[in-house]
Amino acid sequence: MRLVRSSDRTRGLLGLMLVGAALAGCSAGTDELQQWMDEQRQQTRPTVKPLTPPKTFQPQRYEALAVVDPFSTQKLTVALRREAAQPSSLLAAEMKRRREPLEAFPLDSMAMVGSVSREGRPYALLRVDNLLYQARVGDYLGQNFGRITKISETEITLREVVQDAAGEWIERTSTLQLQEQGR
Repeated sequence: MRLVRSSDRTRGLLGLMLVGAALAGCSAGTDELQQWMDEQRQQTRPTVKPLTPPKTFQPQRYEALAVVDPFSTQKLTVALRREAAQPSSLLAAEMKRRREPLEAFPLDSMAMVGSVSREGRPYALLRVDNLLYQARVGDYLGQNFGRITKISETEITLREVVQDAAGEWIERTSTLQLQEQGR
């Protein structure tokens, strides 16, 4: 056990008194500070820009209800028949012929997986929905009236009849490349 000397005790008391005096000195000026803050609050007026009132909604009557829908399948069918009835139309001959099985599938769903030659005539092997089809020059593919014009070992070239931006039917050339299987 250690004996505490009176000088140590005196120093501790003295330090405690100094801290108390310092705290009392700080609190003496708070009244002036509080008074200044109150004055500033009274003098300061916030400037808030008022919100603009919302626009009033003016309901409009929908007047296009009686007009033909531009996306109507009936309208498209009528336009295709009218186009096919014109004798100079590219589409006229295509609309009159019988559809072939490979015209039911889009061109991008088909894959050329090979080619064979029988009696000097080239045939392309096409995979569609995991079924294998043979196609030769003159057969139709895809949904754009595509007719095969050439078959090589690596690609099929075909002529398609499509509408351009002006609505005219034009011919374009497309190809279907050989797809190699990764083993």
